[in-house]
Amino acid sequence: MSGVRAVLLDRDDTICPDVPHNGDPAKMHVFPFAPEAVRRLNDAGYLVIVVTNQSGIGRGMYTVDDMVATNDEMKRQLASAGARIDDIYFCPHLPDEGCGCRKPATGMGERAIADHDLDPSQCWMVGDNDKDVEFGKRLGMRTLKVSAGFTLKDAVDTILS
Repeated sequence: MSGVRAVLLDRDDTICPDVPHNGDPAKMHVFPFAPEAVRRLNDAGYLVIVVTNQSGIGRGMYTVDDMVATNDEMKRQLASAGARIDDIYFCPHLPDEGCGCRKPATGMGERAIADHDLDPSQCWMVGDNDKDVEFGKRLGMRTLKVSAGFTLKDAVDTILS
């Protein structure tokens, strides 16, 4: 299979601290290392795609428009270092709804693969949760799990090494 290579990133606790059910752009603050890390992926020729569970929408805590505004603020902060997010996919459903898009289900990844002609064997999934890792593995991607001791910066170092 030939196709495009990409790094799929979880949003909360990967690019930015997790603010539970955040639909407020004023509460969006990317990690200090995130802009350079994403820019390095861009410079290396990877598409950078965010895949994020956003059950606050399904809970009625914020709207899709609120989430888009919050994501736009994230993109603005990343762009301050020349970084670019190529696309964002989100699941608005509650955990118990049984949808096909909430990670670790693969719906968001399948859409990204189709929309961007991705080659999963040339892609990475990076997130802070076991569900992110399971999601990436189900799609045939290499995976990395970030934490306080292994950040997105460290993940990018691994991907680019």
